[in-house]
Amino acid sequence: MTSTSATAARVRARTGGPKDDGPKIVEHVAGWTLVVVLAMLVTQLGLL
Repeated sequence: MTSTSATAARVRARTGGPKDDGPKIVEHVAGWTLVVVLAMLVTQLGLL
């Protein structure tokens, strides 16, 4: 491995994944908000 490719591998930006620790409460709130909005849409359109 050349020094250029080794340096490029170290400065590569993180793209997100299982090792990223973020604010889990935000993810939960966003998920439940999506569920509620989807339920309201289904109800309003009479699909249920």
